[in-house]
Amino acid sequence: MSGPSHIAVYAGSFDPPTLGHLDVIQRARRLFDEIVVGIGENPDKQHMLDPATRLTLMQQLVRDMLEADPDGAPVRVETYEGLTVDFARSINAVALLRGIRNVTDLASECQLAIANRQVANIETTFVITDERYGFTSSSLIRQIVDLGGDVDKLTDIVPQPVLDQLRAMRTA
Repeated sequence: MSGPSHIAVYAGSFDPPTLGHLDVIQRARRLFDEIVVGIGENPDKQHMLDPATRLTLMQQLVRDMLEADPDGAPVRVETYEGLTVDFARSINAVALLRGIRNVTDLASECQLAIANRQVANIETTFVITDERYGFTSSSLIRQIVDLGGDVDKLTDIVPQPVLDQLRAMRTA
């Protein structure tokens, strides 16, 4: 006898996707029946990768993850516009999934989680990422790329397909 499906939405811009993002997804696969990675548009951010590229990269990374470790919840990747809580409701999600890297994340994420619970009546589940990714962020990677840093030095925090994309951007 099966009960209701427990779907979590892991939303972000994923610009670019990092190994920290994948770590959060992999850990959450043990907690929920399904994970939906929602790639949203944040109007306050200037994006390095266009939405189609972020979608393609994340779909490839998730497919590779599921092939490497078929145990655990399925994961699908979608794009959405508007509020994350509206997207979560539209797919019957029971929780928003957020990765926590450090105490700075915790403070801001707790504030957002309380607001989401009060306004949209949706819970937030925090997953603490592996310590290797405690100070990794997409904005840091964007800054390194924008300022001409060596993308080959990012192999410990960025998946290979993303590195390939960053290299291709350099030669374009």
